[in-house]
Amino acid sequence: MQSDRLLSEFKKLADPVRAKNLARFFKTGPGEYGEHDQFYGITVPEIRRAASQFHQLSLADIAKLLQSPVHEVRFAALVILVWQFEHGDEAVKQSIYDFYLRHTDQINNWDLVDTSTPKIIGAFLFDQKDRRVLYQLVKSNSLWERRIAVLATFYFIDHEQFDDSLKLAELLLSDKHDLIHKAVGWMLREIGKRSESTLKDFLDQHVTHMPRTMLRYAIEKFPDDERQRYLLKV
Repeated sequence: MQSDRLLSEFKKLADPVRAKNLARFFKTGPGEYGEHDQFYGITVPEIRRAASQFHQLSLADIAKLLQSPVHEVRFAALVILVWQFEHGDEAVKQSIYDFYLRHTDQINNWDLVDTSTPKIIGAFLFDQKDRRVLYQLVKSNSLWERRIAVLATFYFIDHEQFDDSLKLAELLLSDKHDLIHKAVGWMLREIGKRSESTLKDFLDQHVTHMPRTMLRYAIEKFPDDERQRYLLKV
C-alpha cells in the first residue's frame, strides 16, 4: 500500500534526539494534553516534502495514517488531505469534509488542527449558510473538537467575516483549557488586524470576564499603554 511506503520514508528520517524534544514540547507526559503521542523526530519541512510524493493516496490509506500513534504520520495525512481538498471538485471537497468530521478523534493536537481545519472545514463552510456544525463542535467535551470549531473561522476572518468567530468566542469565555484561551485570543487578534473597532467592541463588552491568556493574545498588537489599560480591567 502507498501508505506503507510513506511510513518507510519516515522511519529513514527519524531522529531520536529530536523526537525526545518534540515529546516534551507537545506535552506528552501523564495527564498532559498530548499524552500517548509518539514522535519520530521529523521536521515540518521534511514531513511536507515526503507527503508531496503521496498526494494521490486514497481516503482509506489516509484513514490508516490517521490511526498511527506517531504524530508526524498524522500530520502528513492531514497535509495530503488539505492538498486533495484544495485541488478537488465539489464532490471531492464534500467527501473530504465528511471524512474529516468522522476522524476528529485522530486530529488530536494543536498543530494538527491548526494546519488543516481552516483549509478544510473553514473553506468548505465559507459559502454555506448552515454552519451549525461549529456550534455543535464548540460544545464538545473534546478539547480538539472545540479548537476545530474556533480554527475553522480563521478562513472566515481571512475573508472579512467575523460574526461566527465572535459568537464562538463568547461561548468559550468560560472554557477551562489554556489551548482554547490561546486559540480564541489568536482569532480575536486576527479580527483586530482587519477591523480594530470590531475587536475593541468585543473587548469592551467582555474584558472583565475574559481569561487573561485569551486577552493577552487578543491585544498582543496593541500599543503598550493600551494593552495595560485592558489588562488592568481583568
